[in-house]
Amino acid sequence: MRCATNFSSSTKFVGLSQNPRKLISASSAFSNSPFSSSSTSLSLSRSFNFTSTAASFSMATPISVNVNASSTIGNTPILSARSEHHEELIKLGITPSLKGTQLSHKFPFVIFCAPPSGTLDYPGEVREATLNWNGEGSFVFTSSSAPYDCFDNGSCDENTPVVPIGRSPRTDKLLTSENVVLEAGGCVVRLAGLYKVDRGAHTYWLEKGTVDVRPDHILNLIHYEDAASLSIAILKKNLRGKIFLGCDNHPVSRQEVMELVNKSGKYSKKFEAFTGTSDPLGKKLNNSKSRAELGWEPKYPSFAQFLDSL
Repeated sequence: MRCATNFSSSTKFVGLSQNPRKLISASSAFSNSPFSSSSTSLSLSRSFNFTSTAASFSMATPISVNVNASSTIGNTPILSARSEHHEELIKLGITPSLKGTQLSHKFPFVIFCAPPSGTLDYPGEVREATLNWNGEGSFVFTSSSAPYDCFDNGSCDENTPVVPIGRSPRTDKLLTSENVVLEAGGCVVRLAGLYKVDRGAHTYWLEKGTVDVRPDHILNLIHYEDAASLSIAILKKNLRGKIFLGCDNHPVSRQEVMELVNKSGKYSKKFEAFTGTSDPLGKKLNNSKSRAELGWEPKYPSFAQFLDSL
């Protein structure tokens, strides 16, 4: 997407395009991260199509794959540092290219989703992506809710202050990169923890069985598809210098998440227990302001309703 949890989201997806509709169809190739860590990927699925005459997207792949994709869907290029997912992209009708490919022109719509862990100069990578934007349309940077300065399971929204620069290298990278985007006139969306049926904190914990973290830490979640639709909603508005928040507005504790998983009957394994007592607490995110401004609502209003839909 992120507080003291280890799975909020700042995604990595670099794609450049004349047609956002074509670009979005690449989504399914980029949804394979094990769980939403401090940075992970969006799944820009085919269901989030919209019409535009020109678009440039900077998209990135899951942290687990660590690919910066660059391909072309018709007139839609997607940039990539490595080639693991190129075969999947080709099957989707996309012709991928490696990062560093020279583009012949700039684009009016750019979306940048990339984990800070994939580069030594994350703000520099973001700045480079802004140079592919022609200043028209929109530039959207997918960041994380981690910078919000709230770690006591308290309430947090778009207006909550962020941590000061210098407190943490992780939040420093995110905030510096956000400032690069805002100074260029782009928009930022701070995402909560990403998940889907086989990716997310719940699957990580399920695999572990017992985890030495406290059970009452509050989590904030957003499904991959909803993170993608929110990003596209921002992109379509042609806004400038705005910060949005992406979450489902149903904060849950770690314990509640795993109780829901165990009771769902949708997974073969059973989670045993959280055994920690002293690690940091979380925050309760609310993005009502973002929803009202964008006219956006999630497909999955809560983790519980997502499990019920399976």
